[in-house]
Amino acid sequence: MTIPTRTLGALTVSAQGLGCMGMSQSYGTGDDTESIATIHRALDLGVGLLDTSNVYGDGANEELVGRAIADRRDEVVLATKFGIVRDGSGAMGARGDAAYVAQCCDESLARLGVDHIDLYYQHRVDPDTPIEETWGALAELVEAGKIRYAGISEASAATIRAAHAVHPVTALQSEWSLWTRDLEPEIAPTCAELGIGVVPFSPLGRGFLTGSITSADQLGKGDMRSRLPRFSEDNLAANLAIVDTVRALAEKRGVTAGQLALAWVQAKGEHVVPIPGTKRRTYLEENVAAATLELTAEEITELDAVGAGVAGARYPEAMQRTVGR
Repeated sequence: MTIPTRTLGALTVSAQGLGCMGMSQSYGTGDDTESIATIHRALDLGVGLLDTSNVYGDGANEELVGRAIADRRDEVVLATKFGIVRDGSGAMGARGDAAYVAQCCDESLARLGVDHIDLYYQHRVDPDTPIEETWGALAELVEAGKIRYAGISEASAATIRAAHAVHPVTALQSEWSLWTRDLEPEIAPTCAELGIGVVPFSPLGRGFLTGSITSADQLGKGDMRSRLPRFSEDNLAANLAIVDTVRALAEKRGVTAGQLALAWVQAKGEHVVPIPGTKRRTYLEENVAAATLELTAEEITELDAVGAGVAGARYPEAMQRTVGR
């Protein structure tokens, strides 16, 4: 099959990307051989937008992606990020001063083994650094040819506007799925108004919307979902009603629950490019099959109502404070 393309600002990308984080952290033990095979299969299928970050696996994920694309760089729109920092206890914070932006970019280029990054995101907004300083630094990186386009992640509408006034914001990357709708009241309309693309991560609800997780007991010790409120035993049991509804609608359409959930995100606009994450070729191929799935107006209306009663916050309180700045 041929994956269609979409545009994030002035950047043309495949209509679906591949999130690479889980290949190196958060969802159990990694398998570099299968992960690299998954990246190669994505490229074979026309999925050219690959997404990583300097913090995924403490740099290991960038190194993995770099190895995978070493002889296929011209097929890739390469996205990575800077800005998340952790203190000695592991608590998450953010940094965005100009010197740090430049340092992180050089380090990412070295780990990735490339001479430029196609889309470089500010991963979290630093409350102690003016957004104008951070985005001034990103503009300098564009001028130097080290990055082609700049994006931002998990930012408020006001911050997006302020950043865009300094240098064009090509894309916003934030969580958006049937059970995470925070962008819809203000942030998504702001992006549409300004011509900014939206790149939803976790469009499958960290796997929950596929129906593969029915109990918190399935989550191993190294699985970050075991620390997220929505996956606590009580909340997860309540949220299974969402999956039941999605599965029933998917069966009527003759697709999987995950494919239907992905198609719903894709239907939010031609400037919306989800990046479902996986480290296995089988799941990749299932996701890619949804790239050309078009929903009826009736199906979209039914799905719009599904996530209204989600139980539990996205993140624990300390992590939640880092989003929406």
